[in-house]
Amino acid sequence: MHIATVNPANGETVKTYHPMGEDEIERRLQLAQATFRTYRTTAFDERARLLHRAADLLLEDQQDIARVITTEMGKPVKQARAEAAKCAKAMHWYADHAAELLADEEPDASDVKDSGASRVLVRYRPIGPVLAVMPWNFPLWQVIRFAAPALMAGNVGLLKHASNVPQTALYLEDLFHRAGFTEGCFQTLLIGSAAVDDILRDERVKAATLTGSEPAGRAVASTAGEMVKKTVLELGGSDPFVVMPSADLDRAAEVAVTARTQNTGQSCIAAKRFIVHTDVHDAFAERFVAGMRALKVGDPMDEETDVGPLSSERGRTDLEELVDDAVRSGATVLCGGERPDGPGWFYPPTVLTGITREMRIHREEAFGPVATLYRAADLDEALLIANDTDFGLSSNVWTRDEAETDRFVRDLEAGSVYVNGMTASHPAFPFGGVKRSGYGRELSGHGIREFCNITTVWHGA
Repeated sequence: MHIATVNPANGETVKTYHPMGEDEIERRLQLAQATFRTYRTTAFDERARLLHRAADLLLEDQQDIARVITTEMGKPVKQARAEAAKCAKAMHWYADHAAELLADEEPDASDVKDSGASRVLVRYRPIGPVLAVMPWNFPLWQVIRFAAPALMAGNVGLLKHASNVPQTALYLEDLFHRAGFTEGCFQTLLIGSAAVDDILRDERVKAATLTGSEPAGRAVASTAGEMVKKTVLELGGSDPFVVMPSADLDRAAEVAVTARTQNTGQSCIAAKRFIVHTDVHDAFAERFVAGMRALKVGDPMDEETDVGPLSSERGRTDLEELVDDAVRSGATVLCGGERPDGPGWFYPPTVLTGITREMRIHREEAFGPVATLYRAADLDEALLIANDTDFGLSSNVWTRDEAETDRFVRDLEAGSVYVNGMTASHPAFPFGGVKRSGYGRELSGHGIREFCNITTVWHGA
């Protein structure tokens, strides 16, 4: 398996790594199991102290790790710095709130009495080593939003990161070690995808979390189901961005550009399908296309760059194929749509209209700065288009009509509904999807409890 840093801005291989062999994987599984036996008994105060320290170190490293991230997967460096800061914020948040989120709960006194008990407690206990299979697009954030709650719950982590971000993966292991966590609390496994199945089948691994593609999610879920192990899956998304006549069009169009092109459009929660009421469709389209054209595409190390390269040559080819298929089937290109000359895996911000259900881009996730624009006659048609997808991660609705808001919140098939704003993840709010976008939740109290043994403790009279 090829594990390497390949700079997407020029296609040059920076550094390669040999995958870990069976002996090293076994050593690390033994270490994880042994470490869990003692780490699980540490007090919340001690876990919080260590996690706060890791967050502080990350902020100290912010400039350097941002450049590593940009080199490995092409994210504009200013966005990479913001990702590091967001990770530190989440670590501080869980360090401050985990004890409260996992505090013992006492059921209603009448129910306790009815059960014949003198006292009943619900206690959240750690379950053991958790395998995290993580993607390259937010190489720090995707890991930290698993690692921070898992470590605060008393679990230990095993990271199988994407093979194109090995330096970031190794940095994360080193970060937790420097913060004072015992070596086995968080380990990076430099392995290929083929090694995941055997590790997940190992009895020492108690659960798994995966963020990535639908095929990868199916594989992990299948094995975990066979082994009767808990999983949390965050898979793809094709989020709708609905604009109704009462919306602030200037603001909606401005946010729409960011929502589609953040992280060069390589985000599961990026808005991808822009569904606009016919009364304001043309006015919105004009603003949106102008905003997409104005973005600066170029060197991701340049502070002025808005859109960098796609993370891989394969990723750009996949995106081009979706666009070309749509154009062949009758879609109109309002801007972009052609690969630029020169080195690197760049693709311009692109807007397509005239989308039909037969086009691949209507059904598949476009992982790059390509937006599809739909016209809806009314609220009902907007909902039909929005829900006409196998995905259900998040959604965006722009309206100042309360009745419309209530209807969208009720009927949109998504894990989140953002009203007059752009989808974003925050440590205090649950994050996850429905349909083929996965199951389970990350972040908030819901996320930290996903990998806990929820134990009923019953005391007789």
